[in-house]
Amino acid sequence: MRAGRILLPIAVSLLAATSAQAGWQDQISRYDANRLSKLEEAKSRALSEAAAGSDMGTIHSVLDPEARSLSADLLKGSWRCRTIKIGGMTPDVVYSWFHCRIRENGDGLTFEKVSGSQRVSGQLYANETGGYVLLGAFAVDGETPHAYSGNGASAGAVATPDDAVGLLQGTGERSARIEFPYPVQESTFDVIELKR
Repeated sequence: MRAGRILLPIAVSLLAATSAQAGWQDQISRYDANRLSKLEEAKSRALSEAAAGSDMGTIHSVLDPEARSLSADLLKGSWRCRTIKIGGMTPDVVYSWFHCRIRENGDGLTFEKVSGSQRVSGQLYANETGGYVLLGAFAVDGETPHAYSGNGASAGAVATPDDAVGLLQGTGERSARIEFPYPVQESTFDVIELKR
């Protein structure tokens, strides 16, 4: 009987952990889960490809800070944000600052880049690393925001070019980044820098 009392709390906490992790893991396609699992590989490859570029100082200032957890309350609200594309077609491209926001919806947190010609939005899911997995999609200004396709990529394709899969982590009290390993188009690695 005593062993049963000990095992029951363990089973309940394992079930709770499984439920908490199931959110994004149930939504993500196998292809995107593989991309996400290769985040460090993609970053290393992209940095090697970017070595010939002119923006290594900026890139390192965004990627080098140690990742830290940020609570949902600290994440919510407006941010200045800029996209940096690393490797691939060109060594690097650092875009201007635009506006992003993180807000609560019925399912948790949503990330949105709300200005500029290229937009991205999607659902944020708490991850066991202390960060958040972003399952979203790219769109162009003027279009209705696209939804993450998950396992529904069109015409039998393994990926939809619009899908955006990344990991959001804090880098300071008023800064964060979202890293996108192996985007479907253009670059080897993308990062959105967030600042307040």
